[in-house]
This record gives sequence, structure tokens and C-alpha cells, in this order.
Amino acid sequence: MAQSFAQPTAAPAVPAKLPLKAVAPWAVFFGILMLVLLYFVGAEQGATSVFHGAGVHEWVHDARHLLGFPCH
Repeated sequence: MAQSFAQPTAAPAVPAKLPLKAVAPWAVFFGILMLVLLYFVGAEQGATSVFHGAGVHEWVHDARHLLGFPCH
């Protein structure tokens, strides 16, 4: 007869609770960063251009097509 050894079971892991005051500044920062990046990928050309020329447009050209923005 085979002898079985019971394995101790660990308690389920409970994720640590983060206070909203600790997360909010980072959420705002990354939200603003994403909006700036979205502007440069989606609207940085023509009448709304911040920088003169087509340099930014050329840098983000493939990302524009990947996200579905028309550019030509």
C-alpha cells in the first residue's frame, strides 16, 4: 500500500490594496502623456501643427496608419 503525504495548502493570495491618493497622480500623469502622444500621432500636421515642417509626421507615419488615421 502506497503511503501518501498531504501537502500543506497555502492561503490564497490577496492583492494589496493601494490607496487612491497614491495612484491618482500617476494615473493623471500617464493620461496626459497618452493624450500628448495621441495628438502627435493623430493631428500633428497642417493647420494644427505645433512644429514647422513634416519631421514629426515622418517619425509617426507608420503609427498613424496602424491606428487608422488618414495622412495622405
